[in-house]
Parts: sequence; structure tokens; C-alpha cells
Amino acid sequence: MRKDKDYHLTDPTWCAGCGNYGIFAAFKKAAAALDLEPEQLVIVTGIGCHGRLNNYFNSYGFHALHGRALPVASGIKLSNPSLSVVGISGDGDAYSIGLGHFIHSLRRNINITYVVADNRVYALTQGQTSPTSEMGYVSVSTPYGSKELNLNGLQLALASGASFIARGFSGNPTQLSSLIEKGMKHKGFALVEVLSPCVIHNKINTYQWFRKNIYNLDDDSNYDPGDKIKAWEKLSNEKKIPMGLIYVEKRPSYEDLVFGKRAEPIVSDDLSVDVPRLEKIMEKFK
Repeated sequence: MRKDKDYHLTDPTWCAGCGNYGIFAAFKKAAAALDLEPEQLVIVTGIGCHGRLNNYFNSYGFHALHGRALPVASGIKLSNPSLSVVGISGDGDAYSIGLGHFIHSLRRNINITYVVADNRVYALTQGQTSPTSEMGYVSVSTPYGSKELNLNGLQLALASGASFIARGFSGNPTQLSSLIEKGMKHKGFALVEVLSPCVIHNKINTYQWFRKNIYNLDDDSNYDPGDKIKAWEKLSNEKKIPMGLIYVEKRPSYEDLVFGKRAEPIVSDDLSVDVPRLEKIMEKFK
């Protein structure tokens, strides 16, 4: 049985107190609980502070262009369905430039897990307003306050045909690791949004603020995550933010519909590099 430390490639260099540390800890714990070999796992990241995670995690990794984590992750999964594929994005990467890919991945129900680190600000580029920043939020890009409604990613996911929706908190890595583990076991597209404070650029949505404004659905024995109407009601609550497993349903994944019972990779050709041909191509770019 593998341990958390088996996935720790090197120490992260995020800002002290960054919510990404909680995601990193939770993800290592989930991978260990699933006893994944590092070569069985592929992490695809987008652009943002979260994008460094695959530099620190002992597995295969691909650092994609801004907003393009999901098409890359989808291509990897469809090329080799035996791999465990996890996409990681920030709220800007997922809900702004990557929004179109987000919706289509949900409706296709491709068997990948998508972790969205939501700090409600563009942190890497010094604190501009993001799609999840609340109306009125003051930042370097909205000095008079944002005039836009904030986007509710989980509501959008539910309306777009998501088969697994969960929300965790960087300040509670134990619950978060359980949600990521459940998402990776789910046969279909699993969305795990993480409330992940930026301690440098967002002085409003702090750890303390989130703790005062969240509640845990996992503590409610009467809540049924298979009830889509109840899930919508919970996600529409503007006073408190629901945490935990919010919605789950069983339906065929995209791979099930495309491959049937066949699980071998689509790409069966020899993938060895033709060095002379590659060098000839590279000559054109010198």
C-alpha cells in the first residue's frame, strides 16, 4: 500500500498559506488511498498558481495552455483509457477562457476528475477580478467594484449534465481528499470544486470568511445526493455555501459508449520517435 509521501516529488513554492497546499496534501492522500502507481496517473494543469502542482507531484504531468486543461486531459484518457487522468484548473482557467471546454466535457461524461481551485481572483497575474468574484468586488481590474454577476460553476455543471459534483475546502484537506477519492472512483466526469483562499490578493474570501459561510452536506443524513432538484436548491442558497458530495448519478461514460467493453488504448501504433524525421522538422524552426 502506497503512502502520501510516495507522491511527493519536491517541496512546493507557493506563497505561505496558499490554499494550494491543502489541495496538494489532499490529492496525495487520495492517490495513496487508491494505491495508484505513479505511472498510472496523469495530472493535466492549466495556467494559474495551481499549474505548478504537477511539478511537485510524483506522476506523469502535462502543463497545458490557459483554459485548455480539459481537451488535453480528454485526449489522454481517450488515447489510453487505462490511465487515471486528473485535470486541475483555477476559477479563471475553468470558468473563463476554458468555459466552453468545461460544458462539453460535462455533457460527454468523459471519465476524468476535474479539480477546480476557486480563490475568486486571478492570483497569478496580481489579483484581477475573476468570474467567481462577487459583484462589487474591488480589484486592480475593477477599482470601482465589479459590475458583473459572479458565476456559479456548480450550478452550471448541474445544468450541463454533470454526473458527479462535489465541493471541498483547502482548510479541510481530510474531507477534500475523500471527495477527490470518490471523484476518481466515479465512472464518468467528476467535478470537485475547492474553495481555496489566496492570502495575498484576496483579503475578503479568507479562511475565516469561508469557515463562517460554509456548511457540510455530508453531516445531513437526510440529504440525498441523487436528487437533482434538491441539489439545485442547495446550490441556489445565497446565504450559505454547501460543501461535500452535492450530486451524483450513474450513467454511461463517454468511453463506455465509444469502446464498449474494449479498454485497450486507441493508439496502438508504434510510438517510438523517428529521430531523423524529427530533426528534419526542427530544422525548419531554427
